[in-house]
Amino acid sequence: MRHSTKAIIREWVESIVIAVVLALFIRAFFIQAFRIPSGSMRPTLKEGDKIMVNKLLYGPKIPFTDIKLPGLRKPMRGDIIVFKYPEDEKKDFIKRLVGEGGEAVEISNGDIIINGKSLDGPPEVENIHYYNKGYYGRSGWPVDVPEDDYFVLGDNSASSKDSRYWGFVPQENVIGRAMFIWWPPWRIQKLK
Repeated sequence: MRHSTKAIIREWVESIVIAVVLALFIRAFFIQAFRIPSGSMRPTLKEGDKIMVNKLLYGPKIPFTDIKLPGLRKPMRGDIIVFKYPEDEKKDFIKRLVGEGGEAVEISNGDIIINGKSLDGPPEVENIHYYNKGYYGRSGWPVDVPEDDYFVLGDNSASSKDSRYWGFVPQENVIGRAMFIWWPPWRIQKLK
C-alpha cells in the first residue's frame, strides 16, 4: 500500500514538471499572453483586454540570451506589435507599425505620409486621424527611419506616447504580433 502511494505521488510530480516545462517552452517560443494597461490603442484594444501574441512569426529569442531565431516573416505595416520599450527594456509596449526602415515618415493634417506620398492602406492605419504633437515626423519635417528599425503609433493617437515622442523600435526589441483578444469573453476577436 505504501509503495503504491509513493508511485502515485511520483507520477503526479512528473506530470506537473512536464506540464510546467511544456508551458514555459510554448511561452518562450510560440505564444504569450499580455494584458493591455492603457488606452493608447483604443478603440482596437481597451484597458484590461488580454491578448495572445505570436512570437514565432517574427522569430523568438532564446531565453537568457540575445540570440533571436529566424521568423516566418518580418513585421509589416499595419501589424500590431508587442516590443520592449526602447527607453526602458523592462517594459513591454504595444503599438501599430506604420513606418519601416529606410522610409521617411511624416504626419500631416491627420494623415501618414511615407516617402512624400499619402499612405494608401492598410485600412487599419489609413482610417485613423493621427495627431502629431511630438518631435518625430512633424508636418513639414519627415523623419528617416533607420534600417532595421520601425516607426510605431498608437491607434488612439491623441493620447499615445509612441514613436512621435521617443523615436524608433529596433528590430531586436520586437517580441511578436498581437493575434487576438481572448479576455473578456464579450471582446474575443481576431486583431487586424
